[in-house]
Amino acid sequence: MDILRGLSSVPDSFAETGTVVTIGVFDGVHRGHQLLISKAVDTARELGVPCVVMTFDPHPVTIFAPERAPRALMPLDERARHIADLGVDELVVIDFREELAGLTPAEYMDDVLVSTLGAKHVLVGENFTFGRDAAGTATDMAQLGERAGVDVTIVKLLGEGEVRICSTAIRDHLSGGDVALATDFMGRPFSVIAPIERGAGRGGRELGYPTANQYASDTSAVPADGVYAGWLTIIDDGEIDGDMEPGVRYPAAISVGTNPTFGDARRSVESFVLDRDADLYGRMARVEFVEKVRDMLKFNSVDELLEHMSRDVSRTRDILVA
Repeated sequence: MDILRGLSSVPDSFAETGTVVTIGVFDGVHRGHQLLISKAVDTARELGVPCVVMTFDPHPVTIFAPERAPRALMPLDERARHIADLGVDELVVIDFREELAGLTPAEYMDDVLVSTLGAKHVLVGENFTFGRDAAGTATDMAQLGERAGVDVTIVKLLGEGEVRICSTAIRDHLSGGDVALATDFMGRPFSVIAPIERGAGRGGRELGYPTANQYASDTSAVPADGVYAGWLTIIDDGEIDGDMEPGVRYPAAISVGTNPTFGDARRSVESFVLDRDADLYGRMARVEFVEKVRDMLKFNSVDELLEHMSRDVSRTRDILVA
């Protein structure tokens, strides 16, 4: 999949051959997003033209209402990786401030979708909005498409019962510590990606549980404070000093929080990789959350903490082996 930054990087061949386009932030590339994008890919294959996904970075809400900006479920490069896995040919990444903010819905259709992207068919979710002040709806897109000779398919939002699968619902589940439901909605475990940094050194030196410490950005979503079972993968290249390899998922007991027992104020994601010994400082890691083990607690003594950590590791083994 090619990644194109900005409409100015779109090749003239798009307008010549035609494309199938779908549009959205696609934060999390959850099951609803996967359905929409997969339908676009199938339509493109039927027409024999490229499938183009147009997405946004940063999120448009961060521009117009930063106080309401949602915490990101995944960084752009992860979004791109999952979008590519669905068979998309081209990913066009737009900075909304520079290219789309002032366009009317009609200009959006004519100038962006038809003239630049060469859209023959556009697929959008039923809650899609576009154009200046988000004035255009999915129905407006269909009407404008009919006028411009572009087929428009409005895809119904995916849901389970009365609950719609959306990025907001996933964030809500994460904030409540329900990583299992977040995983169900995403179609894969929720993950945090960040470099491994040096912490206080207490885990290995004093407690016998060395951890890989990560500090996610304040703009990134993380699960509620607590202990979780999951997996840690080193995702950059290069040999690791120890008995781990890049690209391999290793079981881990994961603590999210501020270490209240020791008064640490900085919120971190700390992973104890089971049965491994390796120097991971400075490496980029993906930590996937599978199931919550317990809430974060403040213990009265180190012995009490160690007793619970031992239980956490045993419970993590049971969860990940099951």
